[in-house]
Formats: sequence, structure tokens, C-alpha cells
Amino acid sequence: MKIPSTKAEGSGVSSAPLPGPDPRPESDPVPDPRPESDPVPGPDPRRWLILAVASTAQFLAVLDLIAVNIAFPAIGADFRSASTAGLSWVLNAYTIVLAALLVPAGRLADETGRRRSFLLGMALFGLASVGCGAAPDLGWLIAARVVQGVAAAVVVPTSLSLALPAFAPREQATAVGVWTAVSAVAASSGPVVGGLLAALDWRWIFLINAPVVLGAVVAGLRLLPRAEPVRTENAGTEPVRTENAGTEPVRTENAGTEPVRAESARADGARAEPVRTRAVRRLDPLGTLWVLVATGSLTTACVQAPEWGYAAPATLAFLGVGVVAGALCAAHVRRHPDPVVDPALFRTRGFTTAALGLLSYFLAYSAILLAATWMFSGVWGYSTRRAGLAVAPWPLTVLVVSALSGRIVRALGERRGAVLGAVAFTAAPLWWLVAAGPSGDGAHYAAGFLPGLVLAGIGAGLYQPVMFAAAGLLPARRLSVGSGVLMMSRQGGTALGVAALVVVTGGARQPGLGELRAGWVFAAVAAAVAALAGAVFRTADDKAARRH
Repeated sequence: MKIPSTKAEGSGVSSAPLPGPDPRPESDPVPDPRPESDPVPGPDPRRWLILAVASTAQFLAVLDLIAVNIAFPAIGADFRSASTAGLSWVLNAYTIVLAALLVPAGRLADETGRRRSFLLGMALFGLASVGCGAAPDLGWLIAARVVQGVAAAVVVPTSLSLALPAFAPREQATAVGVWTAVSAVAASSGPVVGGLLAALDWRWIFLINAPVVLGAVVAGLRLLPRAEPVRTENAGTEPVRTENAGTEPVRTENAGTEPVRAESARADGARAEPVRTRAVRRLDPLGTLWVLVATGSLTTACVQAPEWGYAAPATLAFLGVGVVAGALCAAHVRRHPDPVVDPALFRTRGFTTAALGLLSYFLAYSAILLAATWMFSGVWGYSTRRAGLAVAPWPLTVLVVSALSGRIVRALGERRGAVLGAVAFTAAPLWWLVAAGPSGDGAHYAAGFLPGLVLAGIGAGLYQPVMFAAAGLLPARRLSVGSGVLMMSRQGGTALGVAALVVVTGGARQPGLGELRAGWVFAAVAAAVAALAGAVFRTADDKAARRH
């Protein structure tokens, strides 16, 4: 029997029919081939439970970033020989390691499996938390905080990339809204939770994580999908496809047909998934090193500048090393066949806009949060607990708006929803610039500061879901590394925002009302830049809406 070859160049399967009449009946239409893009699964019936597990990781990672600040005096009392500079590394070690590892950890999760990475990261976070709580000295505590930062860098981008595919595209804004609300609640409640736990013993700030982590890991083992979405890798091999993803009848000399079945075709004739061609992707250790050096050096310069001095040799040295390493990393990823950060990510316009918009947004976010804390505790003389309660309307508003964000975004479109959120966020510091005064009595708080907190909550509840959901614009195989890039924008913006606010307020340990007004101007400008990013943000849905 002689079978003429119809093999298409570069593939392993026939891709064109042979000449002659088609032996299939006309009533058996040829199914459409699968698109080249990643398959879009239907919503997972357990999606809200998956989101709850993912949000738990986000809550713990953000809470441990904020709550530790309030425990500094108690930690210093336990470790009397420690200097203030040494104590600062209890916070800075976590912040720097988290920011530096977000992208490499996201890439690793995409390669080794997000479920496995998430569960291992959560277990490591729990163990490191116990290590922090049991630390016999400051060096042990800082080392355990470094391990916590490593674990958080794994679970934060992986949590979003695990949750997003479980939702239909129309539900993703709501899902990210919930995820964002959890983050906002953790950030805003951090001082209150930290103060309450530190009043018992500062070690409880860390030990309380252990049972929560245990519950999340047990739930994750039961709920998180065991199999990664079927996908193809473009790493030197092409996906195996057939014209109808079923059986391809091949005409022979005796006019019969011999079905040649693709490896991934289903026996029932249904459309088959593309064969997984798990070509071994090249590691990029040099690119990973450049990312670590660049982000680690720049973050160190930002978080240490208030203590070292902004023109100090150490600050300038770390800043210079970060800039040079960033330039070398940019040049490297353009040449490497499979870089740690694929430049193709940034050719997705909506994703690039989201990354820049989040950087600007978190510049404003961190400046507003720190300025509010200074206003309550310094200018108005509130206690730590009262200051935490005073800022509570912000995260409460985020919770309410996030529950409605999906409907709002569907009604307005993603671009308009993002712009509305950024404009509301810009209005918050402008309100305080006009209405906030030196008196902290209840009436002045209600009229002069509370409206700004509500506006900030509306802005956070609308802007963040749209921009973080931009990770969903990427192929499924790049979700974790894309989420890592967006998280790095968040971490970088937060560190830069705090450093910039300190500069704007003149470096005073407790700025007065005049200095805080300058900080609110800075926050308003940064938020306005985020609004501009929202105005140029485009997705396929927005483009379709404009055509219709």
C-alpha cells in the first residue's frame, strides 16, 4: 500500500487533504481547528472557593508587610542590644526579598506548576512564621523574615494566576476586585491587628499565621486544580495539530480509507486538545541574576534612603548598581532565546499600560496611607488604636465597591472603569488639601477627612481590579510571570512612594500639616498619571465596544 506524503514542513502530522473526493458525508461537517491562542476554559464550579484560598495567601503576605511596623518598639525591648538600623531590617529584609523574587518566582511557577508552587510556598511561609515567632535573637528573626519574603514571592503571583483561569472573562473583574479588597483590608488593618497582637506579645504577629496557613494548605490540596491547563509551548517545537482534531482519513490506492488518529484525539470524535509538547525550556540564570540585582538594589536604595540619607554614598551606590543591572537585564532579555522575562509580555499593550499604571497608582497609594498615619498620630495626636480605626472607612469602602466592581466595569467598560477609579483616587488627596485642618475632633474628621477616605476606597475598588486583571490578557503559560511583573509594579511603587513622600516632607520624622499638604500634592500628581494610564488602557472588549 502506497500512501502519498502530505506532511507539512515543520510538523509531524498531515495538514492538507489528498486530491480526490472527500469520503466523509456532507452531514458530518469538519470541526473548526483550535485557535492558536490558549484554550479558554469554562468557569470552575469551585471558583469562589479557589479564590478564597488564593486570597488568604495575599492577605497574609500583605499583613506581614504592614503589621510588623507597629511591633518595632516591642521587638526592640526584647532585643535591647539591637540598634534602630538593625531593627529596620526586620521589615526591609522581607520587603527587598519579596520585590526581588516576584518575577523569577512567577517564571518558576509557570514551569513547575502553579498548584505545586503555591502549596510549597504556603508551607514555607508558615514554617518561616513559626521561625520568626520563636526567634531567640535579632539575627535569627531577620533570617526568618528573609525566608518569609522568599515564600511570599512564590505565593503572591501564583495566587492570582491560579484564581483567574477559574473564572469566565466576564467574572474576572469581580474576582480581582475581591482579591484586591482582601489586599486593601490587610494593608489598612495591619496597624490595628499589629497593635492588638503586639499588646499581648509581638511574637503573635507571626505565630498567628501558622493555623491560617495550615487551613489554606489543607483547603488547597482539596480545591486547587491538580492539572495545569493544557497548553502548547513555543520553544522550538510546533504543536501537533490536525485539520479536524479528530481522525484524518488518508486515501489509499484501493480507494479505502485508513484513519490516522492524532495522539490527542478523543475516541468519541469530539474536538481534541492540542498535544502537550513539553519541550525543555532553557533556563536563564544570568537574566534571573540581573533581575534580582536590579530590583534588590533599587528597593534597598528606596527603603534605606531615609536612614542613610538620600545623597549618602551607600544610597547612590545601590541606586547606580540597580540602574546598571536593569540596563544589562534589558539588553540580555532581547538576546536570550528564552529569557526570564519575555519582552513579548510588553508587546501586549494592555498589559504594559497596566504595569505602568499600577506603578503610578501605588506611588500615590503608599504616600496617602503613610500621610494619613502621620496625620492621625502626629498632627491630631491619635493613639495607635484610634488611628487604625480612623483609617478603617477606606478598606470598608473597598469591600463594598469591590463587590460591585464587576457590574460597574461591565457597564462602563474596562477603560472607563479604570479612569473613574483613578479620578476618584486623585480626588482624595485634593479633598484633604482643601478641607483637612489642625483639629482632629470628631466633626472635623467627619467633614474634613472621611470623604477623602471614601473616595480613596472607591478608587482602589475600581482601578486595581481592572489593572491586575490585565494578567489575563497573557497566554495561560505566562500567567504567573505576568502576575509577578504586575506585583513588582506594586512593590516598586510602594517603596518609591514612601521614599518620595519622605523627600517631599523634608525628611521630618513627624511632618506637620504644611509638609503633609506637599505630600498630598505629590500623591494627587501620581494618581493623575495612573488615570492617564487608564485612559489609554485597551483590551479586546474595549475595542469591540468602540466598533459597535
